[in-house]
Amino acid sequence: MAVKIRLSRHGRKKRAIYNIVVADARAPRDGKFIEKLGQYNPNVTPAGLELNDERALYWLMTGAQPTDTTRKILSVRGLMLQKHLQVGVVKGAISQEEADKKLEAWKGEKEKSREERIAKLSSDKDAAKKAALAAERKKKEDIEAKKKEAEAALIAEAEAAEAAKAAEAAGEEATEEAPAEEATEAPAADAAAEEGEKE
Repeated sequence: MAVKIRLSRHGRKKRAIYNIVVADARAPRDGKFIEKLGQYNPNVTPAGLELNDERALYWLMTGAQPTDTTRKILSVRGLMLQKHLQVGVVKGAISQEEADKKLEAWKGEKEKSREERIAKLSSDKDAAKKAALAAERKKKEDIEAKKKEAEAALIAEAEAAEAAKAAEAAGEEATEEAPAEEATEAPAADAAAEEGEKE
């Protein structure tokens, strides 16, 4: 019987969560399996991974073949390297202590790079949030500036209209006063003409 380590899909539509299972190669994807090794959740950042490392290593050593995706997952956990080193120990190429040291050194480097990557992702998210907030603040300030400009323009128009009305009123007063002066001057001229005639 060919045994595979593969993913079994669960979860809701477009939000899949996968169980990492050991199953017969002939069994359906979400069907019968021999053993559940863990769970993989690609919907979060960084991807969630729960895995029983001892059982996964056991199945790798007994000949179970991982699919491409599960091979990557097992590589991230260091199980493929551990299998490689254990095969070397079984063949007598290296001692168990050397294999353990190599594995620990690799895990330390991997953890460091993983933390850096997570820090970079979080800083990128923070930078994106700050940029979005700054853009929103700038947009709000622009809208407020436009409102103030519009209000100032309306005030200027109102003042200009009032000034025009005041000028018109002053012009009408001037025209009203001028005929009154002419009227007072005209009777005086008439009186002077009459006096001239009498003489």
